[in-house]
Amino acid sequence: MKSSEEIKNDFPILKNRNLTYLDSGATTQKPIQVINAIENFYKNYNANPHRGAYSLSIEATEIYENTRTKIANFINAKHREEIIFSKNATESLNLIAYSYGLNNLKQDDEVVISIMEHHSNLVPWQKVCKQTGSKLNYMYINSEFELTKEEIESKITDKTKIVCITHVSNVTGTINDVKNIIKYAHKKGAIVVVDGSQSIPHMKIDVQDLDADFFVFSGHKMFAPLGIGVLYGKREILNNMAPFLMGGDMIEYVYEQDTTFAPLPNKFEAGTQNVEGVVGLGAAIDYIEKIGYDNIQKIEKEVVQYAVEELSKLDYLTLYISPNKENHSSVISFNINGVHPHDVASILDSENVCVRSRKSLCTTTYEIFRN
Repeated sequence: MKSSEEIKNDFPILKNRNLTYLDSGATTQKPIQVINAIENFYKNYNANPHRGAYSLSIEATEIYENTRTKIANFINAKHREEIIFSKNATESLNLIAYSYGLNNLKQDDEVVISIMEHHSNLVPWQKVCKQTGSKLNYMYINSEFELTKEEIESKITDKTKIVCITHVSNVTGTINDVKNIIKYAHKKGAIVVVDGSQSIPHMKIDVQDLDADFFVFSGHKMFAPLGIGVLYGKREILNNMAPFLMGGDMIEYVYEQDTTFAPLPNKFEAGTQNVEGVVGLGAAIDYIEKIGYDNIQKIEKEVVQYAVEELSKLDYLTLYISPNKENHSSVISFNINGVHPHDVASILDSENVCVRSRKSLCTTTYEIFRN
């Protein structure tokens, strides 16, 4: 089992620059194992998958498709074709909104999301609801930044057709009980979209155990390159959905006036894909599994506990995290009273400390409490 110092040594940027990097919720730095895997692909296997009958293209196809299988096993998908490669979680969520939402929602149907959703799991549903005449409802959190059972069951009704929920909030770090939310939503006849962008870097995901209809995540938040994401969807649902993008490799036959589409997963992967990103994501999964989620959680728990204890000593600082330690991931949000967050971030940057700063956090938190 690697120690914290050994893990730190895997990241070249932390050797090359004097940094304390605390913005992994936005994007993680990349370990040398991922960087080497991408370099090896370009040095030895670079070709367009699915496009050539020559050996190099066949080898690239095998690498690409073997990684799909690796991801399916990683999240325990029932079928490998349930794994769709995308640009990121945002694109995956838009794919669901347009290909499923627009074609299945009608007047007076309801879509339920939580108030803690990332904009990528909020704005597409605003547009879809306006276009279909359906209604967008919100589940609000309590003073401990959690969704109560009463709030969930009062908002998810017989009119609800789609529920969209973040597994872990990127603002408060709250871990939502998505398994029970999914169970209740299914009881009401709704399908559930889970945004796992902030959960999969920190905990083992089993989509069959969750019974999620859709589960999305971005590779760059789990040590993989920028520009690669994953959409998991149940096969029977994906088979009934229309393609999101049209173009090469997602077609079966093309005629002058009509086209038939390729089966899953190709139906949703138009054009040349980000193969280096897929390779990097596969290497990132190998890296996570080598460290082990138990070790990751042990290290995170120690770091978060120390940070919260020290930050709590500062009377000019307000923390926005759940007091329930078992229900909180590694995101720590805070506000320095009377100081603009961008100024706080700039001051910390002068000491080589990288943090995320958002002037909207206080407004968002106020709106959450107000409701």
